[in-house]
Parts: sequence; C-alpha cells; structure tokens
Amino acid sequence: MKPVKIAPSLMCADFIHLGDELDLMKASGIEYLHVDIMDGHYVPNLTLGPDFCRALAGYSPIPLDIHLMIENLDAYVPLFAKFPGVVVSFHPEVDYHPLRTVDLIKSFGARAGVAIEPALPLSAVREILPHVSLACVMTVSPGYAGQRLIPSSLEKVRELARLIEENGWDMELEVDGNVSWENVPAMLDAGATVLVAGTSSLYERGSALSTTIPRMRKLIQGRG
Repeated sequence: MKPVKIAPSLMCADFIHLGDELDLMKASGIEYLHVDIMDGHYVPNLTLGPDFCRALAGYSPIPLDIHLMIENLDAYVPLFAKFPGVVVSFHPEVDYHPLRTVDLIKSFGARAGVAIEPALPLSAVREILPHVSLACVMTVSPGYAGQRLIPSSLEKVRELARLIEENGWDMELEVDGNVSWENVPAMLDAGATVLVAGTSSLYERGSALSTTIPRMRKLIQGRG
C-alpha cells in the first residue's frame, strides 16, 4: 500500500496569514503545495500565477504541485517548470501535441503530470500515461472550489489505479475536487495516493489547519 500524500489547495488559503500557514504545513509534514493556475479561458476563473509560485518556492521547502488550467501551454510552461522538486500537470484536451508538452516540462527538470477532467475518458490519455509521474483525476469540473463530487469520477480513479498496477508505472494518482471528510475514504479505497484538499476538508469554514491537518492524517491512517 503506497503512502498517501496531502496537497493543500492554496487557492483556498488565507493569503493574509500565508507565511504562518506554510510554517504549520512544514511542521506537519505536508508533502505538496497544490497551486491552481487559471487563465480565464480554459476555465471561467482567474487565480494564481508565476510570481506567487516563486514566492512559495522561495519561502517553503515543500514541493509545488502546479495544476495548469490554461491554454497556450508552450508559452507558459517555462514560467512554472523551473522550481525545485515541482510537478507540473496540464489538461491535454487544450493541447495539440501533449507528448511534446510532457517533454517540454521535463526539459526544465520538472516532473510532468496529466490532469483528467470528468468528461475525458482514460482512453483519451492512454498514450500519455506512461510518460508522466502524476495523473490528476478531477472529481469535479475544473474551475471553482466548493463543487459537489461527480460520482462516476471515483470509478475512473479505480480504473486508473488498476492500469498503474498492471503496467508497473511509477506514478502518483491524485484526486482533485470535493476531497471532503465524507469522500476521502472512498477515494482512498479507489486507489488515490495524493489528496488535493480545499474548502471541504482542510480549509473548511470555522476550522484551523492545526486541527484539520491532523484530522486528515488520522483519516488516512484509518483506511482499509
């Protein structure tokens, strides 16, 4: 059984007190900082950018898990793929040549990931999977925090977990979207190894990270 990693979704963070939150995450052994990059084109939202990522990388040793929900990947990948230990994931449906983009990400020393939105079948990314280090299964439609889980996405996680095992791929299986206290057990049971946690768990209203991170660890440790 692979260890499960926690990737707090920083679009949900308290930006006024972000340094304190990052210090707490480091002390708590958080494995990734998940950063959603949205351009207002691929998704109808605008979020974080390269300067934010640069500040994170300069302050915290926790590796960045950058999720590009953007178009024009060739122009923007170089801005995000140079940070130490970074993994950069992209959506292949906006890309004419996804394998070329994988190679571009790797050329900067980064690990490449593929993000799979709910309506995209695994068959559409089958030729990409052997070349990436992380596959991010979106369990909500990309673009906004606080959405409800799309139930069929869990079967996609399960199917991908089988493919990873059958092919011996060295790949992390990430789930992103409504990673709630209620949904985490089913996600782990399906085979997820990285949890992108936002407003439905780590950043739930009225709770502090000092409480929610240990709660998430306990939930992970109790799987199976």
